[in-house]
Parts: sequence; C-alpha cells; structure tokens
Amino acid sequence: MEVFNNIFASNHSCSALFLGLLLLLASALSLANAKSHYHDFVIQATPVKRLCKTQNSITVNGMFPGPTLEVNNGDTLVVNVVNKARYNVTIHWHGVRQMRTGWADGPEFVTQCPIRPGGSYTYRFTIQGQEGTLWWHAHSSWLRATVYGALIIHPKEGSSYPFSKQPKRETAILLGEWWNANPIDVVREATRTGGAPNSSDAYTINGQPGDLYNCSSQDTVIVPIDSGETNLLRVINAALNQPLFFTVANHKLTVVGADASYVKPFTTSVLMLGPGQTTDVLISGDQNPSRYYMAARAYQSAQNAPFDNTTTTAILEYKSSLCAAKNCSSNKPIMPPLPSFNDTATVTAFTSSFKSTDKTFVPTDIDESLFFTVGLGLNPCPPNFNKSRQCQGPNGTRFTASMNNVSFVLPSNFSLLQAHHQRIQGVFTTDFPANPPRKFDYTGNVSRSLFTPVPGTKLYRLKYGSRVQIVLQDTSIVTSENHPIHLHGYDFYIIAQGFGNYNPRTDPSKFNLVDPPLRNTVGVPVNGWAVIRFVADNPGVWLMHCHLDVHITWGLATAFLVENGVGELQSIESPPEDLPLC
Repeated sequence: MEVFNNIFASNHSCSALFLGLLLLLASALSLANAKSHYHDFVIQATPVKRLCKTQNSITVNGMFPGPTLEVNNGDTLVVNVVNKARYNVTIHWHGVRQMRTGWADGPEFVTQCPIRPGGSYTYRFTIQGQEGTLWWHAHSSWLRATVYGALIIHPKEGSSYPFSKQPKRETAILLGEWWNANPIDVVREATRTGGAPNSSDAYTINGQPGDLYNCSSQDTVIVPIDSGETNLLRVINAALNQPLFFTVANHKLTVVGADASYVKPFTTSVLMLGPGQTTDVLISGDQNPSRYYMAARAYQSAQNAPFDNTTTTAILEYKSSLCAAKNCSSNKPIMPPLPSFNDTATVTAFTSSFKSTDKTFVPTDIDESLFFTVGLGLNPCPPNFNKSRQCQGPNGTRFTASMNNVSFVLPSNFSLLQAHHQRIQGVFTTDFPANPPRKFDYTGNVSRSLFTPVPGTKLYRLKYGSRVQIVLQDTSIVTSENHPIHLHGYDFYIIAQGFGNYNPRTDPSKFNLVDPPLRNTVGVPVNGWAVIRFVADNPGVWLMHCHLDVHITWGLATAFLVENGVGELQSIESPPEDLPLC
C-alpha cells in the first residue's frame, strides 16, 4: 500500500501507474505467446551415398543434414535424444546462451557425460533475446561431420525483421565437409600416428557436393528465387576444419545478421565464415531470369598445410514465367569468381565491416584482463612409441595445440560441470594462467623450446558479474593460422582485431566501444590478434575452444568456471534427473 501511496503522491502518478500496467501487460503477453517445441532426435547409422560411394553415416532421424528447428525468440526447446548408434554422442546448441541451463549445453565431458549407445537424454532450454541463425551439432569426437542442422530463431510473434525489405523466402545454406571414409576412423588414425588427419574429399551445400564432383550433378541443391523478390539466405559454416568463402554469381549479398545478432547492413560479393559462424544475407532477384551458381571453397591461411582445394556448388534458379518460357532449367549455370585460397585481404575487409545495429552495452571498466595465446605445438616422440608409425608429425614428432602453453585434456570419469557442482576433487584445477607463462615474439621466429605445451585440465575462475576482456593472440609456432575461437554460454563483443603482436600501449586506441559486433565465434587473424569483451552473467562451466575440430582434438581449448551469484536467478539450475552418467 505504501508503494501505491508514493506513486499517487507524485506529480506524474497517473502516467507512472499506466506505464507500470503497460509493462506488466507486455510481459504477460510475451509469456503467453511463448511456446514449447518438442522434438525427438534418433542418432543412428544410415546409408548415405556421396561421390559415387555409399557408406553408413551417423545421422539424426536418418537425415543428412539433420532436421531444421524453427522457434521464436522466447520459446523453449525440448529435444529428446536417443542414441541408437555405436558411438557415444552429445548435442551442442551452438550459440544458444543457455542462461542457467548449462546442463543442456552439450560438450562431452564439459557439461555432461556422453549419451552411451542405447541411452537417451532430454535437452531443455529457453531461447531469450536472440534472433537470427544458429545451429546444432554433435560435440563428441568428429561426429559433427554428419550430425548437424540449422536452428532458426524468428522474432517474437507479432514482430518483424528490422530490414527495409521483408524477405519473401528464407533458405538455410549449410556448408559442410565430406570424407569418403568414416570421420571417426580419420581422427582416430591421426591420433594414433600423431600426424595431421586426412583432408576431406568434398565440401557440401545442404549435404550435397554439387556439379563439380563425380556422381553429384543429379542431386545438386536448387535454391529458388523470383524476379523482384528479396530473399533471406541463412548461411552456416558447419565444416569441421575449414574456413570457407561463399558467393553467388552476379548477385550482391546484403549482410544483416551474424551469430543470431543483427548488424548494420552492408553489401558484399563474397562471405567468409569460419567453422561455427553464421551469416544472414538478403539477396534480390534483380538479374536476368536464369540459373546462377552458389559456390564455396576454402580459405586456407596456414602455410604448407594440406587442405581440400575443391569447390562445392548449389544453383540459384529463377522461377518466373519468363524463365519458364526460356526453359532456364536447361541453361548451364553462370559460375562466380572466388577469392584465392590465401586471400587474407578479402577476409580482413569482410570481417571489419561488421557493426552492431542494436544499442550496445560494452563493458568499459574491466575486472579481468586476460591475454591468451593460441596455436599449434609439437610433442617429442615418447621413448616407448614407434617413431615411424606413431610419431608422424614434423621430424618424427606428434602434433599438439594449446592456449597459454596449456594443452587442454578432457576428463573421462566426470564432466567438469558435474565435478564443480558436486565439489568432486581431482577432476580439474582453476589455475589456468591469465597470461602466457613466457613472453616472446608471438608472430615471429619462435624458439623450439616453446613448441611443447604442458597437458592439463585447467580452468579459469570468474566471479559472477565480472567484466572480462580477453586478448586472443595467434602464434607462429609450427604455423600461424586463422583460428575461429568459440565461447560456449556467451555472446561477446569483438572490439578490435589486428595483425602482428598485440601492443597494450597503442592498440587500445583502435577499440570500437560504440557499435562492435556481438558474436559467439571470432576469427583470430592469421599472424594477428582479436580483443573480445563480455560480462560473466551466466553461471556454470563454459568451454572456449578453436572450432577447427582437429585443433580441439589436439588441445586448443580451455574453460571458464563462472561462480553462482546471489540468489536463485543468479545460480545454475539443478541437474536434470536423466543427466547421463559416466
């Protein structure tokens, strides 16, 4: 009663009360419109034919790629995963904030133990404040080579896209990689030998290699468009180990979103996406009615490293009456030019164009200022190993990778989150270094004494609500490379990127604290650095890793332990009853 008396006693009592009622009504309507979506995912082996060869691939519900999930901002997803395959599996909902629902995040031995063959687990989480394109994928070994799909988040019911033109059609474009082999066997062989894994045999668009590969033309993906239409393409790089260029012949692409965040629109002829990244683009049907190739091929920044140098295609096909009269379906599609595989200048121009369209809340006062080196390394061949068979890295070594000279080792008896929640000792430590143990010329000639990292399961502890800045510095150990670094449980602002060694005295002058893009995966430039900021407002254990799967296999990862705050709403939920046991 005292609150109401105070309101009515003010000069603006009526307007204040009316505003309060409006806010309550809006909140109630928002909750009323939110829905729960229920899905069943059956993980199983399915015969899949690509490149003239049929093999049993692990799929979801017999589909490759897996099913597209569509929700609205504010909706809840409930996905029951049943494992009928012969491998352990988990599912990660890439880019979903998972506020207080870390048990549903999915990385194996980080937030959960794997779903064993014959087992099941139900993922439950709500998507709040995110709109655009995300995706889901397996987070066990290399199963995500074929276990992945799109996750599309539409605006809340009654809302529209903040675009000048509303799209007539929407199409998910999932870029992937294909091996004429079992991907699990590929990574196991590389682990056994210590060498680099075999490169893929093809890239794919929506699971199909396209016209330029053997036995593939008949199933090339057709994407429809009509004259005068504006369509929305949701481009996802689901490839395991390769950043990819993407373009459409004769058509400009207007970028409007990335990683489920809107950006200030800009126009480009080519996209570059690191594995894990998504980009939403508008495309207009403003060309002569005909057929035009969509094409994707590798951006390869590492020197002297083997890679798949092939090109995947789909076809943008006009559906107008004029095109029907001209029988466009018989026309040879027009092929677009693509950047050369090492065109870092094009990559830099593209990535520097991203600016946030929403009001940003970039942390300015920093509580945790971290500096993480990322890169490869080499372990000497152990005395009991066969050097010719089990140490096939450079000069008889074994490949490894690290952050701040720590090569991350996953536990096997408990998940990290389980060990943290239950206070189980001996599973991990919280002494991950805030800075590299030794300073050196990160992008220059590196001493061989720095090539061998230390293995460990080391986490970095963050207090709830702490404001965090991380400088991610590429290194030239073994080879420099563009590393797509993904942080689970958070979006972050990319406030600066550059080349060479980060300079803490001069480079802060380049920081964009006004409209930096909000992402969940950042490409650390080859021989360069990136600076990100976020607020640690989501309690739990959150993996940060390179999304080149070969690199996370070698240990290019760490994890943040974010403590609970005050009260229930700042604490992680209790684990679900069906959480898999190790």
